[in-house]
Amino acid sequence: MSAEGKFLVFCIEMYKAAKNLTGKEAISFFKRYGVSDYVLSCYEALHTTGTNYIVEDIDLFVEARQQS
Repeated sequence: MSAEGKFLVFCIEMYKAAKNLTGKEAISFFKRYGVSDYVLSCYEALHTTGTNYIVEDIDLFVEARQQS
């Protein structure tokens, strides 16, 4: 698995834990809002940040998607 793929799995797991989601709920959420594509496209910037920042960034991304 690529570094980007491992990072995506890490993000899913961290988001799942932060939001008390099941694995199935987290995957569904990421698919519904295109979070996986976002995380992969921002890999270079996001992989240098902390877990809290990543979770907050995903929340901001989803919030922006919901408003458009």
